[in-house]
Amino acid sequence: MEKIFLTIMTKYGLVMSFMVIGLVMYVAYQVSEKLTKGRIHGSAVAILIGLALAYFGGTYTGGKTGLADIPMFAGIGIMGGGMLRDFAIISTAFGARIEEMKKAGLAGAIALFAGILSSFIVGYIIALIFGYTDVVDATTIAAGAVTFIVGPVTGAALGASSAVIAMSIAAGVTKSILVMILTPFVAKSIGLDNPQTAMVYGGLMGTTSGTAAGLAATDPKLVPYGAMVATFYTGFGCLVCPSILYLIARAIFGG
Repeated sequence: MEKIFLTIMTKYGLVMSFMVIGLVMYVAYQVSEKLTKGRIHGSAVAILIGLALAYFGGTYTGGKTGLADIPMFAGIGIMGGGMLRDFAIISTAFGARIEEMKKAGLAGAIALFAGILSSFIVGYIIALIFGYTDVVDATTIAAGAVTFIVGPVTGAALGASSAVIAMSIAAGVTKSILVMILTPFVAKSIGLDNPQTAMVYGGLMGTTSGTAAGLAATDPKLVPYGAMVATFYTGFGCLVCPSILYLIARAIFGG
């Protein structure tokens, strides 16, 4: 029976990965509800579980793709790839209403620029504090602070090492988790209770996964608006970080 199960898991990896992820999500939401009373969103707990499983998979196999290096979990590598990820992000836009988006107007656009610039500056300062004085390395880590997608894109464009790119991803994941956890706690104090402020918030925070999960814990109706602007944030960050912001950093710090 065990051999049959392992064969099915290996042969139908993508299908079985949905079962595995579904189980992880169920456990994560149970932990969120029972232990934190919903204060920490299930998505944040799920990401922590995913990171732990990825670490276990990498340690166990000595490979490079975490849990997906284990044959019976190879389908997770496909499910977690860029195609399905981008589909999930873009699909959130279909819940947004154009009329509500127009109301954000100039404030939303300013938030988009301010969010990218502030995240980049903070990330660059942290990179310098930790000894990354090379402009390419510091820019890559700073771009990771924008989002964990912008970091690798910037690192690849500038020719950063794999270790530095991994650091940029870690910076972005840390930011994403913090946004997930803290959003419900600060929502009331910053008036995060309508589509317009959700869009501004998405523009300031940027991280699509963090913003979406944080807003879901605050008010699920706000998710499409915050996620929509956060998606623009990611795309815009991929354009300006390896180009304009890198050139500015090189002009200031040399290299």
